[in-house]
Amino acid sequence: MKIQKSSEDYLEMILMLKEKKGYARSIDIASELSVTKPSVSYAMKRLRENGYITMDADGLITLTEQGFEIAHRMYNRHKMLTEFLMSIGIDEETAREDACKMEHDISEKSFDAMCRFLNWHME
Repeated sequence: MKIQKSSEDYLEMILMLKEKKGYARSIDIASELSVTKPSVSYAMKRLRENGYITMDADGLITLTEQGFEIAHRMYNRHKMLTEFLMSIGIDEETAREDACKMEHDISEKSFDAMCRFLNWHME
């Protein structure tokens, strides 16, 4: 199933917040991604309808297995691409920003080659 880049970003952020804080809420996602709360609410509704997340009565967001797979893949891509860019002399802030842009569009072939170059082993 094809998923929009923005949806991948939301799923990745949910995973990152869970790792950082132990939970993910819409307000935290809005803050981290610098988007409005209504935008996050709309995105969460779409993600819930498509089976990528669940949300409890307190507004805590949980990734489904399908949502976790996408989030984990994007997060690993982001980490590896950041490391790759830094290894060729790009400063960390720029590397992180560029990795975020690249993680959605890079081909599997190029990504795999970069992983081999860095001797990066996917989890």
